[in-house]
Amino acid sequence: MKKYVPVLKRSQLFSGVGEQETEAMLNCLGARLRTYKKGEYVLRQGEHIGDITMLVSGSLHIQRDDYWGSRSILGHVTEGEMFGEAYAMPQSGPLQNDVVAAQDSAVIFFDVMRVITTCSSACPFHAAVVRNLFAALSDKNRRLVSKLSHMSKRTTREKLVSYLSEQAAKQNKNEFEIPYNRQQLADFLSVDRSAMSNELSKMRDEGLIEYDKNKFRLL
Repeated sequence: MKKYVPVLKRSQLFSGVGEQETEAMLNCLGARLRTYKKGEYVLRQGEHIGDITMLVSGSLHIQRDDYWGSRSILGHVTEGEMFGEAYAMPQSGPLQNDVVAAQDSAVIFFDVMRVITTCSSACPFHAAVVRNLFAALSDKNRRLVSKLSHMSKRTTREKLVSYLSEQAAKQNKNEFEIPYNRQQLADFLSVDRSAMSNELSKMRDEGLIEYDKNKFRLL
């Protein structure tokens, strides 16, 4: 687990906490490391959890399948990001979504009660971690609002324009990569893949965009 301390240090949860202090807090927070192969479920819909989870290697998809197997991708988790924290507190209820490894991944689980409760040794950086947790929850809410803004658009093109514009602004350049392949992007935007691919082709022919797989350039 020690090799992932630099990733933890760069994360929002441990912002302002030094590497040595971060390493020292792992035992205090009840940290456990688990690894997953691509396609394995990290968390399943209906589970009850009592941990704050952080991805320290690889990438994950937060997704949901309906009764007939249609899939919606609700989010993408990258290294240093937390996930599932909204369900970690007692009485929070069961998970509403699945979390699946998009590639071989490593995840650290932190006991939520140890995170939010000051330990007997009174770690001086524990309070900073608690503040960072609330800041991260606020950031998650903003991203949810952003996704809802894409979903509120009426047409497939409007959803694509909204999402690609956001990615360009987020990365501060007109050439960028997105974390989804075509099917995953369609699932994320809740549109038909064929209709989306057709719309992307039209936008390219109209001189609005250029793309190659998950690489895009806005013109």
